[in-house]
Amino acid sequence: MNINKDKIIGFIWQHFLLLISMYFMTLGVALCVRSNLGSGVISSIPMAFSLAGEVGKAPGLTIGGYTNIMNAILVAAQILVLRRRYELIQLFQLLIGFIFGALLDVNMWITSFLSYENILSQIVAQLTGATVLGCAVAIEIRCGSVTMPGEVIQVAIARVTGRPFPTVKITVDTILVILAVISGFCFFGSWPWTVVGPGTLFAMFYVGYVVRLINPYLGWFDRLLAYRPGFRRYIYGLARFIYPKREG
Repeated sequence: MNINKDKIIGFIWQHFLLLISMYFMTLGVALCVRSNLGSGVISSIPMAFSLAGEVGKAPGLTIGGYTNIMNAILVAAQILVLRRRYELIQLFQLLIGFIFGALLDVNMWITSFLSYENILSQIVAQLTGATVLGCAVAIEIRCGSVTMPGEVIQVAIARVTGRPFPTVKITVDTILVILAVISGFCFFGSWPWTVVGPGTLFAMFYVGYVVRLINPYLGWFDRLLAYRPGFRRYIYGLARFIYPKREG
């Protein structure tokens, strides 16, 4: 079988950029967690279990480890929802989800020195984290590869039920938050405010707002995505592929 060299290079470049976007996604999640105002929706359940593991009430996995488990469950849920319509290429989500969990643990370690003692610094941390997350999500979508299991399950449900995607997203996010709260009550007997707090509600809406806000300004990334690394192109410079000459 004849495999086009440019397609291979394009595939590698595309997923290299996806990896970078995922790093900043997990950095945003980690900053939200460190704010102690509540984690992001997708990390709320893993965080609840991770905190329970620290006190011996659940297996002692990291937040990234529990994220991997949740991603696998979400992929299984997609298969149950879509059945014969499920495309096997979507199993690639398992690898993407595993990398996401590993990067989340890396960024949780990098941000472990952060400590916010007052509400103002916590708000700044939450705002910064949600902004970084929103920008990274916008770039992840532009990469055009397989996305995160938490996003795909929402698309699958919308596809099968025929309900609008925004409605399905709000419903799924709400269910995840409720499950995180229930987990907190089961493990600690109280509402887990550091897991599901005002920051969680803020991130639910603000991240989507950031994605819509910056999306029109990502033309430079589309040109970067279309760039094909190679010796001759390095000679001429990557910059001209990102910032083409304007017609005079």
